Amino acid sequence: MHSATTLAEPSRPTVADFHRVNRGGGLFSESISQWLGAVFALVAQRLGLRPTALTITNLVLGLAASATVVVLAPEVAAGRVPAWVVGLLALVGWQVAYALDCADGQLARVTGQGSAAGARVDVLCDVAAQIALVAALAATAVAQEPSTPTWLIAAFAGTWMVNLVTSVMQAGPNAASMVTSTSLPVRLAKLIRDYGAVIFVAGLVLLFAPALTLWVVVAFTVVNGGFLLASIAFSARASLR
Repeated sequence: MHSATTLAEPSRPTVADFHRVNRGGGLFSESISQWLGAVFALVAQRLGLRPTALTITNLVLGLAASATVVVLAPEVAAGRVPAWVVGLLALVGWQVAYALDCADGQLARVTGQGSAAGARVDVLCDVAAQIALVAALAATAVAQEPSTPTWLIAAFAGTWMVNLVTSVMQAGPNAASMVTSTSLPVRLAKLIRDYGAVIFVAGLVLLFAPALTLWVVVAFTVVNGGFLLASIAFSARASLR
């Protein structure tokens, strides 16, 4: 008689396994968005979904939330639609979309499904989603304050992409950081450039005080513009050494 040999089933990845391979993003993103992304990645892995499916879902959800804000901005400004309805939709929609953006990379790395094409789709969808987000904030600012200068909206839209561009630039072997410290005070200061924290604040403003959206536009234009100038100076100094 032959004895039966029992083979142990390979362990399946857990939420912690997915979160362990996250690519950061800042204190808020790592503490909240990446963990939520890990849950989405786990569910996707159980359902047999590919990372690009999460990427496309992120895009559709992000675009839908931003388009709703754009369309209803005049109605909210006129008081015909409650601000909290649109604000809550934007807050939840943007956060879930970003968590899905975190999840696609985690799923790809844990399951070995990463590819150059998938990475390109991810970046392109990020660009499209952020263009829609900028349009939503700009539309709200103009609806709330019709005298908003055109040049301010243009500067806001242009400087917003600095964060995305610098993130892509830091993905390669030549990545560098102006501030390398990982201390808590520094990480708290960097929240202003943490995408998860940024869209959280933007959603809260639309939810509770849409009339302040113009000042959000001004603040992010100054911060992102200042970071662009600082990055140019930092890189130029390094290149001259």
